[in-house]
Amino acid sequence: MNEGKAPSNKDTKKRKEYTPRKITPQRLANIALHYLERYASSSENLRRMLERRVYKSVHHHGEPDSETSTQWIDDLIKRYQEAGLLNDLAYAETRARSLMSRGTAVRMIRIKLMEKGVASDTIDEALNALSDEAPNPELHAAIKLARRRRLGPYADPAKRAELKDKHLAAMARSGFSYDMAQRIIECDDKDELEELIS
Repeated sequence: MNEGKAPSNKDTKKRKEYTPRKITPQRLANIALHYLERYASSSENLRRMLERRVYKSVHHHGEPDSETSTQWIDDLIKRYQEAGLLNDLAYAETRARSLMSRGTAVRMIRIKLMEKGVASDTIDEALNALSDEAPNPELHAAIKLARRRRLGPYADPAKRAELKDKHLAAMARSGFSYDMAQRIIECDDKDELEELIS
């Protein structure tokens, strides 16, 4: 009697344990450049990523010491800032714009930027810059969220009344105040909302 399928070759082979390469200043620079080619990053976010890579290497190879690796990372960050590869304000402005256009509340944008290690004054500048794109960034984001999630006037008219509380809750979970959520969800004309963000 067959009690199950036979193990595959993948299951029977022992998995080769991954050993990270030893960290050197050049290796660290290569890792950082590869990361920056693929992702936009704040200086602090890049620092954290590099510190994780150093930690893995030290765990296997025992070196470099903490002071040396910190100096290597500091030097890289400074070099990339001077070269323009790292610019926290540009990163924060781009990320804030992207999040607003996806329907993220300003309060949540602030939290997400803080999680990436962006300084408070830089976040303030980035959020102020949103006003250049939308006179009321919070309203703009709320309308974008309602459109994307089909909330309020974007929902099926036959189901709007029964979904009202659910839609208000969705707006609240996304970081919008009750007043803002109510303004969007209770609006009868989606064209009126579209005019506000056009």
